[in-house]
Amino acid sequence: DVRLVESGGGLVQSGGSLRLSCAASGFAFSLYTMSWIRQAPDKGQEWVSEISSDGKTTDYSDSVKGRFTISRDNTKNTLYLEMNSLKPEDTAVYYCAKAGDFPRGQGTQVTVSS
Repeated sequence: DVRLVESGGGLVQSGGSLRLSCAASGFAFSLYTMSWIRQAPDKGQEWVSEISSDGKTTDYSDSVKGRFTISRDNTKNTLYLEMNSLKPEDTAVYYCAKAGDFPRGQGTQVTVSS
């Protein structure tokens, strides 16, 4: 079964940084494009970023472009999201997912105080 475990969230002040991790198991992680998705309170899910299976191609939503960096380590079956210059509007639960799939993990809460 696909298992995705997100971690690294927390409470940070505006302008701060966090690094999220997503440990994957139960599927051939290195063969899949992976995404980060977030859901803010009382809002729908928002696609944040995506990375190709080999890590060479990345894409970002306009809201995080220039501040967030997605990466992966296929030897560790782990996906990362480096988040810098955080803003209160980045407050959300962050999930990782296979591209095109729905989030299957519990997510990790990121709270940015102003």
